Amino acid sequence: MELVLNTFGTSLNRENEGFVVSKDGERQRIPAEGITSILISRGAQITSDAVLLAIEKEIEVIFTSRDGEPMGRIWSPKYGSISSIRKGQINFSFSHDAVSWIKEVIRKKIENQQALIMLFSPGSDDLKKLVDKSVNRLEDYRKKIDNLDGDIISDVASQLRGWEGLSSKIYFETLNRFIPESLRFDQRTQHPALDPVNALLNYGYGLLYTKVEGALIKAGIDPYIGILHRDNYNRPVLVYDVIELYRIWIEFVVFTLAAQNAITDEYYSVKEDGSYWLEPLGRRVLLQSVNDYLEDIVTTNGLPRSRKTQIDLYAQSLAQKFKKFE
Repeated sequence: MELVLNTFGTSLNRENEGFVVSKDGERQRIPAEGITSILISRGAQITSDAVLLAIEKEIEVIFTSRDGEPMGRIWSPKYGSISSIRKGQINFSFSHDAVSWIKEVIRKKIENQQALIMLFSPGSDDLKKLVDKSVNRLEDYRKKIDNLDGDIISDVASQLRGWEGLSSKIYFETLNRFIPESLRFDQRTQHPALDPVNALLNYGYGLLYTKVEGALIKAGIDPYIGILHRDNYNRPVLVYDVIELYRIWIEFVVFTLAAQNAITDEYYSVKEDGSYWLEPLGRRVLLQSVNDYLEDIVTTNGLPRSRKTQIDLYAQSLAQKFKKFE
C-alpha cells in the first residue's frame, strides 16, 4: 500500500510503531505494516521520527513534484548489493548485449502500442482501416529495429531514438481518434502539458517513474547508469529505459478515463500561459486508478502476479544480468 500526502498542510508523524496523518486538527492513525512507500508532495510535511520508522520498516520515502515525478528519495541501507551490481552494470552498458537488450525493450514497447490501439478499435469501418494502417506502420518500425545491429549502443542510438519517436507519433495520433473530440490533442506535450489528457499522462508517468526507480534501487541497480538514455547529466536515466516496457499501463488507464468521458473540468486548471495542471481531484482519481490497475493480478509465464510485482521481478532479473558482467 502507498501512503500519499499531496494535500497542503498535511503532516506525518510517528506514534509507537505506526504513523499519524494530521490535517486541520484531525488525526488518522495508520499501522506501518503493509505500507510499501510514502509519497510526499509540496506543502506536506514529515517528521524525522516518521522517517526513521520508515527506514526501520524498509518503507521508501519519496518526495515528488507536482507532476508526480520523484525529486528525492530516502530508502533503507538494506536494499541490494549495489557496489557489485554497479560494476557489472557499467560493463554491460558498453557491451553488445546492451544493444540486444535495448532493441528488445523498444520492440516490446511498439508491440504494446499495437495491442492498445487494437483494443480501443471501435466498430466504424473508417477507424478500423486507420487502426490497420497504423498497426502495419508500427510493424514496419519494429522490423527495422529487428534488422538493426551494432557493436555498442552509440552505433545504433540515433536510429533507435528516431524510430521510437516516429512510432510514438503514429500511436498517439491513432489513440486520439478514440476519445471525445473535446479531449483530443495535437501532440504529446510534457512540461508543461497543453491539454487535460497530456496532464494526466504526465502525472501517470511520474507515478510510474517512482515505482520503476524504487524497484531498481531495491534490486541493487544504480538508476543513474543508463543504456540508451545516457546523456542526461545527474538524472536517473536507466529509469527512462526500463519504463518503456510499462508506459502502456498508464496509457491504458488515462485513455480509458478519456474514452468514458470521465475527465471533468474539476480534474484540472488552466494557467495564464495556457498550461494544464491537475487539481487534487484529478490527481486523486488517477492515483487510485493507477494503483488499482497495478495491483490487479494477471498471469504471466503461467504465474499469477500483480503488475507492480512484475516490475520488481524484472528489476531483480536485470540485476542478475548485470552481475554476469562484473
